[in-house]
Amino acid sequence: MKLAGFFDVEERLARLSGLGDQLEAFSRTVDFEVFRPDLEKALVYSDGSKGGRPPFDSVLMFKILVIQTLNNLSDERTKYLINDRLSFMRFLGLGLSDWVPDAKTVWLFRERLT
Repeated sequence: MKLAGFFDVEERLARLSGLGDQLEAFSRTVDFEVFRPDLEKALVYSDGSKGGRPPFDSVLMFKILVIQTLNNLSDERTKYLINDRLSFMRFLGLGLSDWVPDAKTVWLFRERLT
């Protein structure tokens, strides 16, 4: 087994692209930022004056719901697979060390939208 290299993640992502990563193609086709105004209007978070952790980005959370729908995933399985799959991380714009929303956060986001 060889040691991890500096460009290993980039090389793996390039291989995924070469194999036809459907989420990458979906990301190029759909401008998810178009949904931001409607999402933020529907969610109406507090101003943060009471403290607490700031909410996850609304477009990120919306894209998580897209992944769930496309793959028929539970909230728990979604969290696991986002942490596990480079293609999911790339679609969401997350790095290896970024925090991934837990199952309860995903559930609460979906409930707030409905």
